[in-house]
Amino acid sequence: MVAVKLNTSSFLGIEGSIVSVEVDIERGLPSFNIVGLADTSVKESKERVRASIINSGFEFPIKKIVVNLAPADMKKAGSLFDLPIALGILICTGQMNFNDWEKFLILGELSLSGTLNKVRGVLPITLEGIRNHIKNFIVPFENAEECSSIKGANCYAFENLKQIAYFIKYRDLMPYKHKRKTSKFLSPSLDFSDVFGQEGCKRALEVACAGNHNILMAGPPGSGKTMMAKRVPTILPDLSYEKSLEVTKIYSVTGNLNVNEGLIIRPPFRNPHHTSTTISLIGGGNNLMPGEISLAHNGILFLDEVLEFKKNVLEVLRQPLEEKKIVINRASGRVSFPCNFMTIMATNPCPCGNFASEKPCTCTDYERRRYISKLSSPIMDRIDLFTFVNSLDFKSIQDYKKSESSKLIRKRVENARKIQKKRFKNQGIYFNSEMNSVLIKKYCELGGNSLKLLEKVYSKYNLTTRAYSKILKVSRTIADLDLSESIKESHLIEALHYRKFISDNFI
Repeated sequence: MVAVKLNTSSFLGIEGSIVSVEVDIERGLPSFNIVGLADTSVKESKERVRASIINSGFEFPIKKIVVNLAPADMKKAGSLFDLPIALGILICTGQMNFNDWEKFLILGELSLSGTLNKVRGVLPITLEGIRNHIKNFIVPFENAEECSSIKGANCYAFENLKQIAYFIKYRDLMPYKHKRKTSKFLSPSLDFSDVFGQEGCKRALEVACAGNHNILMAGPPGSGKTMMAKRVPTILPDLSYEKSLEVTKIYSVTGNLNVNEGLIIRPPFRNPHHTSTTISLIGGGNNLMPGEISLAHNGILFLDEVLEFKKNVLEVLRQPLEEKKIVINRASGRVSFPCNFMTIMATNPCPCGNFASEKPCTCTDYERRRYISKLSSPIMDRIDLFTFVNSLDFKSIQDYKKSESSKLIRKRVENARKIQKKRFKNQGIYFNSEMNSVLIKKYCELGGNSLKLLEKVYSKYNLTTRAYSKILKVSRTIADLDLSESIKESHLIEALHYRKFISDNFI
């Protein structure tokens, strides 16, 4: 029998990689071997393929079967090779003809009954197929939205092996059409107008969203820190097509896309628990999967009760916060994951939580300093805005009047981001927070009085160079919100206000 070759794909990190499935069947002692650096999950496909072929009404050859996954030096993992292996066996035994196989890329997991199950990584695999001039894709029906959301891809989605055999023979099916855009991460029940008071903190969050700045909120328990953080996605604009692809690729390879879910068009919001490990936060593990910081790419990473995280876990955020990517080197390989996210941190001001509130604080100065010191100076330096969230008294709650809606705040944020997009059109960045020293000098020029004020604060409080840059970046964002071409003294004063932390100390 003539050996058969089919196209499929694997992925490393969040990038696809074309794989050829070669099937050869010869006379000899009955055996079924898969070669090509396949891990246990791939080798287990032998039993699934055998059962699905028989239970779909086809004959399984009692001969020597060898399946090669090329290139042989690349590690293969996952269950998405089941379908191309099964089709290769059927073609090789003459039960099916597939003359134009080179025009198709095939992937899918088979159950014992022959039905197709959803697989991970379809989006990056589809993009890799398009890059290699393969436009036709045979995938499980549950991956149809994900695959068809890519421009130029002809997605043929099926529920079982029988349907695929019928399609290959008669070609009577049109490509699946992408039907919907998802609004994942956005709840219509959340709105900033629901927040009692806290106008100063809401303003700080608006500034942070406008320039994609990192922010830390400190305040006593029950003051509304978590409530406001969960409403931040409602004032962020939708993702562009390119950014949607970046986010959806990450969610695709981690299996976090829901059934029949297409591109993610809303900025993601991730809220890991303070017991999270280093690997769960930055990624890695045996299969080199993305962590929470990559799942928050182009969105928000919310670290609630940030001082309850282990100090060594927080310290690994230093490089990602600065470089907007994480490179992981392990014995199993080397991958790079994007992680350009806005960080929102929330904490109590002291162990008992009552410092600077109406309730008596039982902590000593030493206990408070020790508690706050869990955030090291390098981490503090990477935070752009600090704001204190006061607890509300009874009268403030009773006199509450509905404040600005998320829709109004979002409009201002969108306008500020449009200004930044135009400003950095040819710079390879999108936000003020990403400016380097050259761009800061170009776009953050201060007048006489503003310059003297900043010089005075810088010398008096012994600020770092990074803190100096953060102040200028935030000032530029505040000016953009005011639709001002230049940074005025009022913009600088507001930016300086956001460098105060808890007990009126500049950092």
